[in-house]
Amino acid sequence: MGDRELRRARRILVGLAAGALSGLALRALAGDAGWLEAVVRYGSYPLGQVFLRLLFLAVLPLLLTALSLGVAEIGDPRRLGRVGARTFAYTFGVSALSVAIGVTLVHFFRPGEGFGAPQREALLASLAPEAKRVVENAARSASPIDALVSIIPRNPFEAMVRAFDGDMLGVMFFALVVGFAIATIPREKTSGLVVFLEGGYAVSLRLIDMAMAFAPIGVFALVFSLTARLGLDVVGTLGRYVGVVMLGLLLQQFGVYALLVRFLVGVSPRLFYRRMAEVMTTAFSTSSSAATLPVALRVSHERLGVPRDINAFVLTIGSTANQNGTALFEGVTVLFLAQLFGVELDLAAQAKVVLLSILAGVGTAGVPGGSLPLIVVVLESVGVPGEGIAVVLGVDRILDMSRTVLNVTGDVTAAMYVASREGSLVVPVEADPPA
Repeated sequence: MGDRELRRARRILVGLAAGALSGLALRALAGDAGWLEAVVRYGSYPLGQVFLRLLFLAVLPLLLTALSLGVAEIGDPRRLGRVGARTFAYTFGVSALSVAIGVTLVHFFRPGEGFGAPQREALLASLAPEAKRVVENAARSASPIDALVSIIPRNPFEAMVRAFDGDMLGVMFFALVVGFAIATIPREKTSGLVVFLEGGYAVSLRLIDMAMAFAPIGVFALVFSLTARLGLDVVGTLGRYVGVVMLGLLLQQFGVYALLVRFLVGVSPRLFYRRMAEVMTTAFSTSSSAATLPVALRVSHERLGVPRDINAFVLTIGSTANQNGTALFEGVTVLFLAQLFGVELDLAAQAKVVLLSILAGVGTAGVPGGSLPLIVVVLESVGVPGEGIAVVLGVDRILDMSRTVLNVTGDVTAAMYVASREGSLVVPVEADPPA
């Protein structure tokens, strides 16, 4: 990566490490002291939220302009259909592979069987209000048919207002339709609109660049808040479950993706991960595919050679529809809780979990905690109490940070794969610094 991006990635990593270490140290020294909670509540937490809001500020205008321009620039409806088919085939196949990895690990390590009844009841009791909120959100979720119909918004502006509450697919559909309409109208009639969209795209990227200047401080604040409040206690209680999820994520991130990049795309995994450093650190610190989208768009185009039209189409759709890490997490969590509650799932029920986890990954909002209500739906569909989600709430933030890295990396690998199949991937030759 270039000097500027390298310095930025290093500063973010320093902020992340400093936030984690200082948070753990103060938690170990102060425990549940009121002053530590005050430092988090009135200091680090609002500072971290300011950083997230600066990133979210430009997400919607960027998504609208990037996706509309991407579809318009692809132009030929046959090429658009080909790119879309390759994107969704890749998404479904890699998501299925990630869930299969997670399910296999749960069967091998059996993390739910080592969890005692007293621990389970204590966690359920301590997190009952939060669990109730998640279950209520799941109960309000639309049926699969209604959810499919709601992808087409009656009012695109209303969908934009509700985008981070579950209507992001509606916004994407509107942008896709606008882009397709532009592509089918003579350019002299749409040139003004295209110039407007290009200007909006450039401004959105600039806003993100300005927000990322604040990233080291924002990342420090986010990670400090997490570690100062949780420490290592909850992670220790659920260590086997956390270990299984993390192992699955690592196998997918540095095993499956490395092989896909090497053999399907023809790019060195070492070069790929080095140039993805800024994207991965942003995804880890924000726990949001949506917030990381602008950084991923810039890096995949400038550093990995994905053309802007394919880049905009695949990455903007992928930020909601290509959630490999979320699919893996949901499959592991459902089977873990089934073991925990002594619910035996036959092969048909497990196959149902795998399919629903893949489909739930497609519909998950790309924001922190967006997968939890969908997990409740999957739990109850196979006879596991939905309130059991309380058991994993304490460690969800840590796992959310990790699976977001996988989600975003999967989006970029999908864009590179589609571009390579279209014969338009040209990875810039740079003098990367030594590892």
